[in-house]
Amino acid sequence: MIDAITSTAAPRIFSGVQPTGNLHLGNYLGAIKQWVALQHDYESIFCIVDLHAITVLQNPDALRKATLEMAAAYIAAGIDPEKCIIFPQSMVKEHTELAWMLGCSTPLGWLNRMTQFKDKAGKHKDQASLGLYGYPVLMAADILLYHATHVPVGEDQKQHLELTRDIAGAMNRQVNAELFTIPEPLIMGEATRVMSLRDGTSKMSKSDPSDMSRINLSDDDDTIRRKFQKAKTDMEPGITLAENRPESANLLRIYASLADISSKQAEAQFEGSEFSHFKKELAELTISQLAPMRDEMQRLLKDKAQLKAILKRGSEAASDIAATTIKDVKHALGFVRV
Repeated sequence: MIDAITSTAAPRIFSGVQPTGNLHLGNYLGAIKQWVALQHDYESIFCIVDLHAITVLQNPDALRKATLEMAAAYIAAGIDPEKCIIFPQSMVKEHTELAWMLGCSTPLGWLNRMTQFKDKAGKHKDQASLGLYGYPVLMAADILLYHATHVPVGEDQKQHLELTRDIAGAMNRQVNAELFTIPEPLIMGEATRVMSLRDGTSKMSKSDPSDMSRINLSDDDDTIRRKFQKAKTDMEPGITLAENRPESANLLRIYASLADISSKQAEAQFEGSEFSHFKKELAELTISQLAPMRDEMQRLLKDKAQLKAILKRGSEAASDIAATTIKDVKHALGFVRV
């Protein structure tokens, strides 16, 4: 049972994905597939980061639906809720409580360097929300709350994890104590950043208006075949990892990640092949892994009471750890306890 997660004697990981619908192959390869392997070597806490999701306006019904879909995806992919903690971020109040305390010690200059905020806010920074700006501080609270020793991250989150380490170090120095564990990044797999099937220079995204740009976890087998068949490639001969061939390199990395081989091995395997042959092989490999997961997700979503029970149990286990951390932080900062 998840009661085993009570201390940091063993290495511990924390990670999460936003429940914003349209789960796709990038979410699976870049995060969830890696977690399935990691759960055997680490105490594992996997969050559904719904508080991060509302930095962009969400439809309430859609958010609730997507949260249960995310929980079903975690379990269908192979994350064991009897071994790991799985919970929605909003069900543990200490996340926002710690985020405020950390925010009071985080210089604006550190946040102004965050490139993801600049990318998302674009030319309309004055209209961006405080939540979007402070997103990295909440992410730091998520991690530090559980004394995670390691955090699986994609390339686009490395800067935020560096900020987390800076915040933890600054707070430790401020109170002259090892209040927080300094987490280390875990960057794994051959496809930690899966790119669009329509543009090899853009990340695969659930917000892309073209459904052909991504493989959704809910896609049926024929749709997966059709999307890979129509995936953008160039007119140059050969299937290669060359930097000037981003679409070719992206498809090879997807294949390698699904096949649990290196990208170089995938490149060698399809040396001299035509794209038409390679795409068929890639589609069938994808189907072999995603179809059982898709079917199990559908089964799990038919019993929402069971899913909610798993999330409730996970949130209670997470709260036990979080409450101890908050108690220590409040004492270190000088808050009165009665």
